[in-house]
Amino acid sequence: MSQIDLSHHFLIAMPAMTDPIFAKSLTYVCEHNEQGALGIVVNRPISLNLGELFAQIKIPLLPTELEELPIHFGGPVQTDRGFVLHVPAGEWQSTLVVKDRVGMTTSKDILEAVGQGKGPRNILVTLGYAGWSQGQLEHELSQNAWLSVPATEEILFDMPAEERLAAAMALLGVDYASLSADSGHA
Repeated sequence: MSQIDLSHHFLIAMPAMTDPIFAKSLTYVCEHNEQGALGIVVNRPISLNLGELFAQIKIPLLPTELEELPIHFGGPVQTDRGFVLHVPAGEWQSTLVVKDRVGMTTSKDILEAVGQGKGPRNILVTLGYAGWSQGQLEHELSQNAWLSVPATEEILFDMPAEERLAAAMALLGVDYASLSADSGHA
């Protein structure tokens, strides 16, 4: 079987997805290779904002306009660790360049730069990530658990979280409400 690469794609949870962690979720795939996949759920803000997070980790946040930026639940793995999706990718201590301009960084230096007003222009901060072992995502796709579509920076960074799932579906020309929870193979 040939390896597909869904890096820089959205995974849209199908209505039949019963796992409460992923039901009605939109996940951005940061890396997908023969070892597995890593993604960040991008439509689940939690009751924590950037100002509160920076206060907890004792980093000053000088651009006060960023204080209300919501923090997201990125997935069930390492929920005590921060993951920052951002544009431009830049050169941080621990950055995975996803595609061209999009990066995912886990090192504290990016947060310190954001706090000083010197960070990337677009950021989405999550706690945790979603991970799939070798062949697991491909199996879930074959079971119709997910739809995939190439991602856009506009959906990631310019839209409120509650609009991202519908916007990703619109890229496919489908309304989420019209999808059936029943699935089959043609």
